[in-house]
Amino acid sequence: MNKGYDIIIPVFNEKKIIELFDYLFENIKYSNKIFICYDLDEDITIKLINQSKYKFVEKIKFLKNPFNGPCEAIKRGLNESKSEAAIVYPADDFFNAKMLDEMYLLSKKGYEIVCPSRFIKGGSIKNCPLIKFLIVKCVSITLYYFSSLKIKDPTNGFRLFSNNVLKNYKIESTLGFSYSLELLVKSHLDHRKIIEIPSIWIERLDKKSNFKILKWSKDYLKWFFKVIFN
Repeated sequence: MNKGYDIIIPVFNEKKIIELFDYLFENIKYSNKIFICYDLDEDITIKLINQSKYKFVEKIKFLKNPFNGPCEAIKRGLNESKSEAAIVYPADDFFNAKMLDEMYLLSKKGYEIVCPSRFIKGGSIKNCPLIKFLIVKCVSITLYYFSSLKIKDPTNGFRLFSNNVLKNYKIESTLGFSYSLELLVKSHLDHRKIIEIPSIWIERLDKKSNFKILKWSKDYLKWFFKVIFN
């Protein structure tokens, strides 16, 4: 196991990927690998990286998703991680890079999951479509008040997982970002140390959201009900 953390970035035609690398490398210190997890060979993200100064940066690794969709892409990245922790980071997040080292240092203090939260003091969410916001907020409120899981942003895909968590739980989810709720619920029920810290999320207006709640709902609901009835 390598000291430090890996960064898992699921991508789909990310036109600002080079700007994201610039932003990350300016703000992170303890990272090892950055896994770029993609579905299709023709994804423009791959082309942009290969035409940039980052083409031969050793810590950047491409991982092709053997299936399809963000959940399977992220699972591939998490399975490849050999560091003390892995952080799943959105490809369009230009606001929270300074948190990554802080999250890793919290894991060094024994926290096995570190949860950036948009719904605690200091956190915020902007430009989110109303329906998406209401669904995410309702799920968060329900789990907080009607289960033992006292995390106010349980469905956020941006999260740190310790190597220990990744080794001990096989991810069953296959859709959306439900892997994040699944690992959170499993770790909570096993009484692992979890901490929530504030983060911000500003929805991009220049890119259509891939949030597909109806299609993904069955994977989320499984873990939603599991934690409520345990």
